[in-house]
Amino acid sequence: MAAANSEQGNAQKLSSETFQLFSSSASGFGIFDDAAQQVPATLPPPCVEVIASEAPSSVKHNVDSVNLDGVTLLKGRVNTQQVFGLSNSDLVPGKYEGGLKLWEGSLDLIKVLCSDIKNGLISFSGKRVLEVGCGHGLPGIFALLEGAAAVHFQDFNAEVLRCLTIPNLNANLSGESQALSSNSTICDKAEVRFFAGDWSGIDKLLLPHVSTDADHNHGDGYDFILMAETVYSINSLQSLYNLIKKCLRQPDGVLYMAAKKYYFGVGGGTRRFLSVVEKDGVMTSSLVAVITDGSSNVREVWKLAYK
Repeated sequence: MAAANSEQGNAQKLSSETFQLFSSSASGFGIFDDAAQQVPATLPPPCVEVIASEAPSSVKHNVDSVNLDGVTLLKGRVNTQQVFGLSNSDLVPGKYEGGLKLWEGSLDLIKVLCSDIKNGLISFSGKRVLEVGCGHGLPGIFALLEGAAAVHFQDFNAEVLRCLTIPNLNANLSGESQALSSNSTICDKAEVRFFAGDWSGIDKLLLPHVSTDADHNHGDGYDFILMAETVYSINSLQSLYNLIKKCLRQPDGVLYMAAKKYYFGVGGGTRRFLSVVEKDGVMTSSLVAVITDGSSNVREVWKLAYK
């Protein structure tokens, strides 16, 4: 874990330090300031596979471009009121988990992936990729454009996938490949699928890339799991980690996690999640980027793999 003085400044800093838990106090950010939101008010929606052709034409989808260290992607904008009947700032545990908002962590993650590719540390070519809590799906879209053989997008809400992820993917592929019109469509020879549901049960749908047996057969699972801003709630950290262990291929699968160091009010953050990982003792973690640009509290990108 980086020392406190390494988190000062406005630039992104690269490191390879291993995790060691310590306490942190950081300012809150946005919708996560209400501690009462830790307790889900309703049961989660059922786990389903979403068909690409289910994207509704009635929901207005505006598109803006975002440039990330020379990589230009498109990010969609949809109205939370139109999709969920909620104001744009609302988050309702068990119903809507903020998937329509573009969080800074997804952009941080893409910058790190770009850097690791340029430095020859990773390649998505021919790999199987899962983006967890995808929302806009920009990290998964980036992996697809970098030659991944399969990219699966998961979000808590099917509505997010239908109204944002799928249209956003189509917008980014418009100049690269055909738009998605059916399930498991091949885009430049890549398999693209969409799954909605809670982390405690979504693994049952993530076949054939997920091993569901207790021993986790070597070779099964995803080569890469990408996730941004997924560790905000302390109540969901264990189920998220359990999903990762079921889905990440052994022995050399890699997880990239981008998130805030601490989410005020709900108790989550990178450090709390890594304490769950450390307690289990089967994975290693290294800090690869710290971002202190003043737009939020301290953000980090971590890389995890099996020991």
